[in-house]
Amino acid sequence: MSFRVWRRYTVINCRPQRPTWTAEAQMDWKLELVIVPVSDVDRAKKFYTDQLGFAEDVDHRAGDSFRVVQLTPPGSACSITIGTGLTSAPPGSYQGIHLVVNDIAAARAELLERGVEVSEPFHFTAEGKQTGLSPKRADYETFLSFEDPDGNGWTVQEVGKVAP
Repeated sequence: MSFRVWRRYTVINCRPQRPTWTAEAQMDWKLELVIVPVSDVDRAKKFYTDQLGFAEDVDHRAGDSFRVVQLTPPGSACSITIGTGLTSAPPGSYQGIHLVVNDIAAARAELLERGVEVSEPFHFTAEGKQTGLSPKRADYETFLSFEDPDGNGWTVQEVGKVAP
């Protein structure tokens, strides 16, 4: 995600391509890390590495009151950190953290195979949330969700799928 300041307005560009206009002042702001509050660091680390396939980048302790474990989803430029002494947010309080995949059916099958309790795919219509894949399979239309052992809620969103 990048933020561009253009006159008095901030333009949020969530897509990888650059806007075609010229900004008066610009700076890239890259989301690097999200701290996810957990109650048991080792249990959470096992879930994220073994069940979700996140890579362990760092596991550093500085005594009993500080531990930082940085984990990165496959193919992601942004990581999460779990640990001790990092945040005052209660374990399980984060909801709606998004992961993006190009094939949500394959992602769901992989999560189920790894033992993750995951929702059925869903999409939204004028009538609200509907179970199943979006009929058009267009970008940003099909989702699924799961929780980590503490109840932090994750959403998986399909982007980049070539329609059948």
